[in-house]
Amino acid sequence: MKTGIIGLPQVGKTSLFGILTKARLSEHAFANPREAHIGVAKVPDERLDKLAALYNPKKLTHASVEYVDVGAIGQEALKETAYIGHLRQVDALIHVLRAFDNDAIPHVGPIDPLRDIKNVEFDLMVSDLGQIEKRLERLEKDLKKMKTPELEKENELLTKAKAHLETEKPLREMEMTAEDKKRLRGFMFLSEKPILYVLNIGESTDLGNDLEAAVAKYNLTEVSARPNAGASAICGKVEAELAEMTDEDAAEFLSSYGLKDSGLSRLIRKSYHLLGLISFFTAGEDECRAWTILANTRAQNAAGAIHSDLEHHFIRAETIRWDQLLEAGSEANARAKGTLRLEGKDYIVQDGDVMHIRHSG
Repeated sequence: MKTGIIGLPQVGKTSLFGILTKARLSEHAFANPREAHIGVAKVPDERLDKLAALYNPKKLTHASVEYVDVGAIGQEALKETAYIGHLRQVDALIHVLRAFDNDAIPHVGPIDPLRDIKNVEFDLMVSDLGQIEKRLERLEKDLKKMKTPELEKENELLTKAKAHLETEKPLREMEMTAEDKKRLRGFMFLSEKPILYVLNIGESTDLGNDLEAAVAKYNLTEVSARPNAGASAICGKVEAELAEMTDEDAAEFLSSYGLKDSGLSRLIRKSYHLLGLISFFTAGEDECRAWTILANTRAQNAAGAIHSDLEHHFIRAETIRWDQLLEAGSEANARAKGTLRLEGKDYIVQDGDVMHIRHSG
């Protein structure tokens, strides 16, 4: 699963990518402003850390999110094949918004994240509209030659999508059936992708409260409550300092700002959930690991995330919630208490389940 990081110039987008993925970008990386940078970030998970403290495993493996940083967005950039190609390949978007004052870093007009959202959203919708209009022209010719149910359904859906975009609403807000979504998947429309708005605010002595209040302060409450959208806030300057510290020093530093965890940790978790992802765990002395699956995944299919053989030869899944396992102190105690249960192939895996797959392979 990939998340694309977009934004206008000078918003802290590439800096955020570097901090997220711990990628060291050389000067050469900035030579081509349209070049995409790709990196992976670990998904912080206190539940997994607590399980590791119980088992003291040889290996600890967190879930991860892949991030793609593309150049500054705009209508001209969206006309470039390579640029738009990188954006189409991602599953969700993070739109970084400037909400900090710094005279040394130029910015066009006053700081106004909501205006920036509307401008970028408009560019994404214009790009999708152009793509739809081209396809509808082609469909019109094809339908004159031969009408098929499949072509007629596609024509109907794209006509509906065109009308929706013309009301200046992104496709992520259009009501669609599972069949509709499947039909549109190949187009990889930009305004259909789930989006997380990330405010990059300035440093302050009351940073904890400022981060909490940022979404409301900059009037993002309504846009972030729309379908397939969300909002968060970070302070890029503070996150850059945190990235250079040890875990112990970082915890102390955060505490001085009245924070329990970094804005970055919240951002990673939010982008993970925005993709509709959850984690289940496997735990033992060899390894404690988080496995990434889509919400509402059946136990048999979840076993396939570990290994395809486990899916094919699935019998049962020994399952317990992570907190119940911690409370019991061991699987043996949990089994004795009756909180460790056997689930069949159609069980819907819940976020935070600890599972051991029984199989015939």
